[in-house]
Amino acid sequence: MEENKENLIDINIEDEMKNSYLDYAMSVIVSRALPDVRDGLKPVHRRILYAMSELNLSSDKQYRKSARVVGDVLGKYHPHGDSSVYGAMVRLAQDFNTRYPLVDGHGNFGSVDGDGAAAMRYTEVRMTPLAMEMLKDIEKETVDFMPNFDETLKEPVVLPSKFPNLLVNGSSGIAVGMATNIPPHNLKEVIDGLIMLIDDEEISIDDLMKVIKGPDFPTGGIIMGKEGIKRSFKTGRGKLTIRAVAEIEENSKGKRSIIVTEIPYQVNKSNLIEKIAELARDKKIEGISDLRDESDREGMRIVIELKRDANPNVVLNNLYKHTQMQITFGTIMLALVNGEPRVLNIKEILKYYIKHQEEIIRRRTRYDLRKAEERAHIVEGLRIALDHIDEIIKTIRNSANDQKAKESLMNKFSLSEIQAQAILDMRLRRLTGLEREKLEEEYEDLIKKINSYKEILANERLVLEIIKKELIEIRDKYSDHRRTRIMASKEEISMEDMIPDEDVVITLTHLGYVKRMPEGTYKPQKRGGRGVIALTKKDEDFVEDLFITSTHSTLLFFTNKGRVYSLKAYEIPEASRQAKGTAIVNLLDINQDEKITAVIPIEEFRKDLKLMMITKKGIIKKTDLVQFNNIRKSGMIAISLKDEDDLISVKLPKEEDEVIVVTKKGIAIRFSQKDVRTMGRNAMGVKAVTLNENDEVVSMEIAEDSKYLLVITEKGYGKRTPLTEYKTQRRGGKGIKTYSIKAKTGDIVSAKVVNSQDEIMIISLKGTIIRLQIDDISIMGRSTQGVTLMKMNDDRVVALAKYVEG
Repeated sequence: MEENKENLIDINIEDEMKNSYLDYAMSVIVSRALPDVRDGLKPVHRRILYAMSELNLSSDKQYRKSARVVGDVLGKYHPHGDSSVYGAMVRLAQDFNTRYPLVDGHGNFGSVDGDGAAAMRYTEVRMTPLAMEMLKDIEKETVDFMPNFDETLKEPVVLPSKFPNLLVNGSSGIAVGMATNIPPHNLKEVIDGLIMLIDDEEISIDDLMKVIKGPDFPTGGIIMGKEGIKRSFKTGRGKLTIRAVAEIEENSKGKRSIIVTEIPYQVNKSNLIEKIAELARDKKIEGISDLRDESDREGMRIVIELKRDANPNVVLNNLYKHTQMQITFGTIMLALVNGEPRVLNIKEILKYYIKHQEEIIRRRTRYDLRKAEERAHIVEGLRIALDHIDEIIKTIRNSANDQKAKESLMNKFSLSEIQAQAILDMRLRRLTGLEREKLEEEYEDLIKKINSYKEILANERLVLEIIKKELIEIRDKYSDHRRTRIMASKEEISMEDMIPDEDVVITLTHLGYVKRMPEGTYKPQKRGGRGVIALTKKDEDFVEDLFITSTHSTLLFFTNKGRVYSLKAYEIPEASRQAKGTAIVNLLDINQDEKITAVIPIEEFRKDLKLMMITKKGIIKKTDLVQFNNIRKSGMIAISLKDEDDLISVKLPKEEDEVIVVTKKGIAIRFSQKDVRTMGRNAMGVKAVTLNENDEVVSMEIAEDSKYLLVITEKGYGKRTPLTEYKTQRRGGKGIKTYSIKAKTGDIVSAKVVNSQDEIMIISLKGTIIRLQIDDISIMGRSTQGVTLMKMNDDRVVALAKYVEG
């Protein structure tokens, strides 16, 4: 050692370890464990497919021994263990591991029970049709090639990949300090997402999720909840909960079983059954009497027979909790971008794929253009030769050898060397008239192709349209139905999702009791009927308001003090027709001196809608509906009121609507809602009608000429009058007569705008309700007193509600 000191290099072992490990780590990251974002393949998979294409193992050729393919991959491109290559090829052939298999395997390629494939000397392989799409146009210089490990051959850096394999088949791998775990997706959905992105590059991930629903595993199963999908799509990382598909069956003897037909991705069926048996034997899961695997080539079927006293849902939930019938799949969408590992969201993956395809189309077009131009150049020479055929023949005959002939042709006819050689190689049969015609057609066709190729290269939009067209062809040829279902998780199911959307009757009493009933509680009756008892009321209480709405509507409760509160219709407790209901003070945080005077259902808080309010003293106000979207529990101000005034009616008019206001002394005024300017929530409003002494407003309705104004008095009299009899006036006027008030009729209680198909409900002081069809009510002029709609015996009408059929 002392004698050879000059040949020794001092190296810090810490630096050497650091540098060597870094080189190893980068090799694993870039050349082994991670897929390329463009074709979604790791080097071993890429080399397997390329070697198979070199062996011409297309889907229409006969199978070849797996050992032959593995040998070619090892000897030419991938100097690693044969088990690693064969293992990767086996997975590409397993339909329970790969969503769209790229290798068509013949023989024993393992099973979902964890059985391994037969040795490679026994199995045979060839490419699937979809795998051939991965290599399509590779011969047209569409991708770069690099030297293989010993620099004796060339191999592709990436495959053309005519479909987005990274998302479609997914990928998993553990590198150094990082890992990837991309789940497979449905081919049709991913291509539809790509087309959306090509059409609109600013599209959001939420919009992409309308077509790409989520992962689609080869073994099916159920993904519980969309939140994990959304997170992984937006950030590249997320957790998916995957469940087995299980149903509860009952046989003719009344014995129940749990039948499992699909299990989560990458779960070993044999191990799963073994675990269930172990839990049942150790009494950790009670209620299982027998366990069988009835799976066959038709599909999976695990039968879990239950004891007679077992609750199937409890057993099933325990199976989800304690076995791999429910697993968590952690997504890490990490891939190589320009040789660097990056975690990508779904939109970025799609963008990189489109960019790759743009490059493929351009390179293919440049290749086709070059070949077309080269051929056109030769054809041009052949055309010249045919035009001067006698001189050409004479020149060739007089030449001493090929080289002299070529030089003479080039000099005499201004031909290139390539053209001259093509003429020398031309066969005599090309001299026929038919062959000449074919040559002209070929030349015209070549010129068209050259122009087309140049146009494609000059127009980026044309390139994108070609990508779209080719993707649609792949989709239409190879797509299938989604296998994995997506269900909302418990956390994502709101109360509203669990409540059926159906019509209900809501009643509100004078003393503030509210209840919800099915809409069919009341049946239509003839005019003049006695009605049905609506509730068992408290002393001196009566139904004051009744309307029909949907369970999913938001109910805005307006009080006489000008405040507004909010509830969902389904939040109002359901009760029978005779029940008094729930005190509104238990549902809304209203003050003691407040009383609900108007309730309206809102399906959607749209920006273009306005709320119009009117008070007892004839003050009207219009406010944007969106100002009432988020109402706190304690309510908010809807309108500022003067002393001794009350809010009595609220409507949702359209921009072109007119309103009609009716008073208790039989006066009506009709005017455009545009006469009322939009104000803030705290504003007071403006005058709607000039009232006489002892008069007050009882109703405000939206006026339509095709409809009628229905009025009802406290003693049960009523009529309907065509709205065409009420001319439009300016807001704030005295109005016109709409009812002839008599002692026997009493004052007007309420008015509604109705059409012939409507039904109404009339409510009396004693809580009696009668439901009438509008067609049964007489049509009369403005100044008449009407007919009896509801007989009053020591009772009086207090409210009127309308129901529009359908």
